[in-house]
Amino acid sequence: MEPVGTHRVQLLSKPQCHLCDEARSVVSAVCDELGIGWDERSIMDDPALYDEYWERIPVVLVDERISQFWRVNPELLRGALSV
Repeated sequence: MEPVGTHRVQLLSKPQCHLCDEARSVVSAVCDELGIGWDERSIMDDPALYDEYWERIPVVLVDERISQFWRVNPELLRGALSV
């Protein structure tokens, strides 16, 4: 599956979160495989992000829309990046 267009991928996480560690590995692997850059932000550094996402982290945003949260599935992420 090839990515279509240019996508922005962002992982919202927080420190000492084992699901965030797992999500980081999946996002990194899929984005590296597809040649897509990504970044990560901690909800602890932004009160607005904390208020919006505290109960759903980790959250993967693709083009500023929620793609997945809690457990990140690599196949679903690939699919979101091929639209």
